[in-house]
Amino acid sequence: MAAGDLENQAELEEKTRLINQVLELQHTLEDLSARVDAVKEENLKLKSENQVLGQYIENLMSASSVFQTTDTKSKQKGQCCFV
Repeated sequence: MAAGDLENQAELEEKTRLINQVLELQHTLEDLSARVDAVKEENLKLKSENQVLGQYIENLMSASSVFQTTDTKSKQKGQCCFV
């Protein structure tokens, strides 16, 4: 082989290596983008569930006499609102 052929072969191998590296990085980016989308979707789902649970807890607290405020007379007598 001539020196020019060896140089061309090395250049071709380098280009092939770089192309493969770019393709691998593209696949990694696609995987990461898909993962970000999945996490965003899960986050929205959890936010919605948290709102429902928060409203449920708020409703339970408002329905329970334990969490109701007492009038000023019972506070003056030293009674706590958590009777």
